Amino acid sequence: QSNFLLVLKMSIFVPNKVYLRGILLHYFIQTKSAAEAHRILVQTYGDNALSDTTCRDWFRRFKNNDFQLEDKERSGAPKKFQDKELEQLLDEDPSQTLSELGKILHVDESTVSKRLKGLGMIQKQGHWVPYELKPRTTASTAEKKRFFSSHRIVTGDEKWFSNLQLKRIEFLFRLMVTMLCRIRHAETGFDASKIMIFNLRIKNVRHRLQLMRLNQALKEKRPLYAQRHDKVILLHDNARPHVAKPVKTYLETLKWEVLPHPLYSPDIAPSDFHLFRSMAHGLADRRFHSYEEAQKWIDSWIASKDMSFFRRGIHVLPERWEKVVSSDGQYFK
Repeated sequence: QSNFLLVLKMSIFVPNKVYLRGILLHYFIQTKSAAEAHRILVQTYGDNALSDTTCRDWFRRFKNNDFQLEDKERSGAPKKFQDKELEQLLDEDPSQTLSELGKILHVDESTVSKRLKGLGMIQKQGHWVPYELKPRTTASTAEKKRFFSSHRIVTGDEKWFSNLQLKRIEFLFRLMVTMLCRIRHAETGFDASKIMIFNLRIKNVRHRLQLMRLNQALKEKRPLYAQRHDKVILLHDNARPHVAKPVKTYLETLKWEVLPHPLYSPDIAPSDFHLFRSMAHGLADRRFHSYEEAQKWIDSWIASKDMSFFRRGIHVLPERWEKVVSSDGQYFK
């Protein structure tokens, strides 16, 4: 009977916003991530839970030492925000939409659009990037040409997909794809190895863990590299998890060489211009109701592609890099 009364009371209880924000603060102090806190809220309070976007917004406030849980008084004037707030959001995830940015900043889409134009940002392949790259943002032509003398390269990237809906609460999940691309010149062209899939909410520590797993996989699948003392060359972009100090330090211990990557450019990694672009078409009208359902679809999609599909993405990589060299790291179609 006592258990029945407890369930009854819990079903009647409807938490308000301040109560839920207090729970978020509790999890923030426990050093949990916004994603973990949101998942727990959904499991506990269902439809009454705060959205994933709102959780991330409050965690950002807590990081800025803003612990006021009550709503601040609003004047009749539209809310203003600093450009650095918008720039920080784009640094964290340049693929966010106007709607997502507006929700986090508590402004409408038109306001975000105007500020993005003011910052000289445009969308290219689903990423917000500067309209015109400055000379300091382009990679060295000599450094880029070194790619063509290489026969050992590892490349990968991650992407947000907003196709997961749970009890009408939509949030994003991130798909991390690492291509172990052994690329070599031969009469038959280029040769690529297999794809490994990881579903992770990328943080600096988790990205380093990903590299640890990748290093172990290379030892198991490419033992000749170590025997010949071949140096792995890593191609990845300048996203924060990739350039964080723990990641840089670990790459130094591995003695891997990091290939220079033009800032903001979405045009280089095969995962960007080939794999994710194709996957996005398949995901266009799909909505998943559980993480497991999304994982099953991804596994099925990958299994439906033969090796020639993945090789095509690798085959055009030198051509893309030729364009990078000729354009001195600037954008190209």
